[in-house]
Amino acid sequence: MHTTDATLALGQALQLYFQGEKTEALVFILPLGLLSLVFGCWLVADQPVSFTRGVAIPFIVMGLLMTVVGGIVGFRTPGQEHNVEQAVQRSTQAAARAELERMDKVNRAWPAYLAVWGLFGVVGLALRFATSADFTRGLGIALVFFAGVGLLVDGFAERRTHPYMAALKSAASPAQQDGK
Repeated sequence: MHTTDATLALGQALQLYFQGEKTEALVFILPLGLLSLVFGCWLVADQPVSFTRGVAIPFIVMGLLMTVVGGIVGFRTPGQEHNVEQAVQRSTQAAARAELERMDKVNRAWPAYLAVWGLFGVVGLALRFATSADFTRGLGIALVFFAGVGLLVDGFAERRTHPYMAALKSAASPAQQDGK
């Protein structure tokens, strides 16, 4: 692949990756966080019984987290994309190497995220089926729900990194000479 081909492929992969990050954050994570907050608060206000409180607490906590994370990622992403694009214009190889370092850190975090969502699921199922208290059963059901949401969000996010990483590796290759 010629340098211009590698740079073009990187530019396309970069746009797809960051557009996916922004869309997932602003169209899915942020709105679901807000809905979770509304739902959790409504449960507490409308039906303050034990089962309902067990469901409401994770919805409020995760709703807050999702709202904050979705907002931060969604509104930070355009600036990140712009900075990477500017760096690519200065030196494709140097920018690709720097972004590879950042993305390696991102990719090393997936096992921890998956472990957290798996733990949510296992603990949630245990609370739902191995306890008799209404509060813990409600808590368990909500944990299973958020385990599914987390696995879904991170499943898309992780897969989005694959073509981006391939383009970064190609552009960072010593065989590529961008002449800059």
